[in-house]
Amino acid sequence: MIQPNAPATPGRTAPSVRMATAGRMAPTGRVATVVVAAVALLAGGCGGTAWDEQANPARTDAPLSAPAPSASASASTSAPAPAGTSVANVPESLRFTATTLNGEPFQGTSLAGRPVVFWFWAPWCPKCRSEAPAVKAAAAANRDVTFVGVAGLDTEAAMKEFVQRTGTGDIVQLSDRKGAVWTKLGVSEQSTFVFMKPDGSPQKVSGPLDQDKLNGHLKRLTG
Repeated sequence: MIQPNAPATPGRTAPSVRMATAGRMAPTGRVATVVVAAVALLAGGCGGTAWDEQANPARTDAPLSAPAPSASASASTSAPAPAGTSVANVPESLRFTATTLNGEPFQGTSLAGRPVVFWFWAPWCPKCRSEAPAVKAAAAANRDVTFVGVAGLDTEAAMKEFVQRTGTGDIVQLSDRKGAVWTKLGVSEQSTFVFMKPDGSPQKVSGPLDQDKLNGHLKRLTG
């Protein structure tokens, strides 16, 4: 879901405008329909508590992403890949490639056979910002689970600023400006979590999730 009143930043196009103008030029009536539909979606938008930027300055020395996991190690531990994991039995939803916010290539297949939490967020989303501390704490407390942030609906510069302000660079953070990973996992709004069990079965949950709700989902994921 796209925020109707995303902060205006000089030189930056609002998400709703980008959606209406991206790609092939549509007939005037069709563009109007798209814009109206976008506004309708925005009405139920990304609410949340106000974000105090002065209290949460962007730290330029903060990490932008944890190292991308290899096929033999997860992003949060050095444990070897589970026995029996091979390309042949990788779920279709993990057959994707991406790039982390620090520029490393990322292979979705490296997550096969592991419990994974995907966190889909947008830089201008208040809900995403409000739940960032819970995500950070949960990732630190559950080292056997791989957390992957998937940023979209904005510029990469805005994505990096979000991570530096929220201190969530301790987990893998992907830059998904074109929405390829969002589409792959069937996500259409932020914030959204996808809890994926080692067998590849997913559970999609709309945010925001506070610490208690997030911990409850993690118990079911690893139980």
